[in-house]
Amino acid sequence: MLEFRILGPLEIVTERGPIPPGGPKQRATLSILLLSRNRVVSVDRLADDLYAGAAPVTAVTQVQRQISELRKALGPASGIETRSPGYIIRLSSDQLDLTRFERYAEDGSQALARGEAKRAVDLLREGLGLWRGTALADLAYESFAQRAIGRLEELRLTVLEQRIEAELVLARHRELVGELEQLAREHPLRERLSGQLMLALYRSGRQTEALQVYARTRERLVTEFGIEPTRGLHELERAILAQDASLQPERLGGSVSDTRGLVLVLPRGEGRLDSLLAIAEPLARSERELIIARLIADESELERAASAVNDRCASLAVRAMTAAFTTLEPARDAVRLATTYDAELVLVDARSDLEADRLQDDLAVLLDRSPADVGIVAGAEIDWRQGAGVFVLFGGGEHDWAALELGSWLAVATASPLRLVGTRADPGRGQRDASRLLADASLAIQKVVGIASEPLLAEASNEGLLSAVDAATLVVLGISPRWRREGIGGAGRALVRASRPIVLVHRGPRPGGLAPRESRTRFTWSIEN
Repeated sequence: MLEFRILGPLEIVTERGPIPPGGPKQRATLSILLLSRNRVVSVDRLADDLYAGAAPVTAVTQVQRQISELRKALGPASGIETRSPGYIIRLSSDQLDLTRFERYAEDGSQALARGEAKRAVDLLREGLGLWRGTALADLAYESFAQRAIGRLEELRLTVLEQRIEAELVLARHRELVGELEQLAREHPLRERLSGQLMLALYRSGRQTEALQVYARTRERLVTEFGIEPTRGLHELERAILAQDASLQPERLGGSVSDTRGLVLVLPRGEGRLDSLLAIAEPLARSERELIIARLIADESELERAASAVNDRCASLAVRAMTAAFTTLEPARDAVRLATTYDAELVLVDARSDLEADRLQDDLAVLLDRSPADVGIVAGAEIDWRQGAGVFVLFGGGEHDWAALELGSWLAVATASPLRLVGTRADPGRGQRDASRLLADASLAIQKVVGIASEPLLAEASNEGLLSAVDAATLVVLGISPRWRREGIGGAGRALVRASRPIVLVHRGPRPGGLAPRESRTRFTWSIEN
């Protein structure tokens, strides 16, 4: 049996020793398959990832050659199969170190939740011991790997925080102070680590130093983003000031609360803020925090922009944190915000160039690097009092599942009907209708959130699509999987031209809003699983 290791430089190991992983493209091809193990990866996606969105005309041939060479190098046990529209690598649960790490993390998290802190520490340490350095370190220069590396490092830190949480329960606060001080220096914006350091210092009789950690963390957040710490860290500061008895080690609680991921709104212009809030405000009602950030280019507009956002958010029915700051790299700063605040969804307003064949550079960077799903809001204003509910265009692709998650999430939050839209049969091409696919999607959604949906079949044309969704309050659809080369896709462009209220969704590697809490320690998650 082959064993694959990606929690460090890529390695392939057998009972007889290691197998050289081949040249850069061969290693990259294998890594892409491993990151999506037991799921089909399309040839288009492989080509896009291998050539950073600039695939040559010979890309399909190049992908086929890399797969052929991999099969020769790995032999009959490679697990690589041809499955339309691409390839899949089939692995058992013990063949990939990432899968074993996720299993240890989930078991350790469950043990901690049951109050079995010692067992949790042992399991989480075992999982963390699988890391041999930076994940995919030998592929760090590849654009596809950079986002994966960021997500994998986030997983490592999350499990490390859980291990520290379990050790705090075991009253090992004095032993943890040194490690936590180093971690807080390396990750100064990571609030959970700051909170754990505050708690360890306080329990060690160093209350003043614990409060200084809060002050430094707050200063960094305000300076870099103009945003106050989240509610959990602020409440911990207040508890330390009050010397609250709940902070003692015999209590299971006492650290920064593991808040539900934030919905992040990044308006480019004030005119679109209402459209973004029509999506964000309902979502934030279900125990989610909301950040609204204005990213502007001209510092002379800073004060006015901040005041306008604050005034608008004062009327919201949910708590929202607001920020406004200047930036020359809005997409990269949006990614930093989403990473720092553990966002599960980033909402942005669309520009008028969505109908172009290629997306604007800043939007492309956001889609490529965001750890969270991204929703691009476009078209007419959304009025939840009008229309026939949320219509999700569904074809079974990766981003379609993300769109289904968001559409279901919105339907629940607004008490709206949910309609799943697929294509009618095309006998001339030998294609059956999409009702079976829609039924699978409906069952998956019902299992996860308990919301029923209705199928709707449309003619496989832009005109048929527009007719089918004419009564929708909101249309949600996945962006084209070939977005780097063809923009948002034909269906999206048709909806934009028709000025329908739409949200285009791009899946990020971080689990979305419908994911169970234990999925935070998985590389990715989808209701299709």
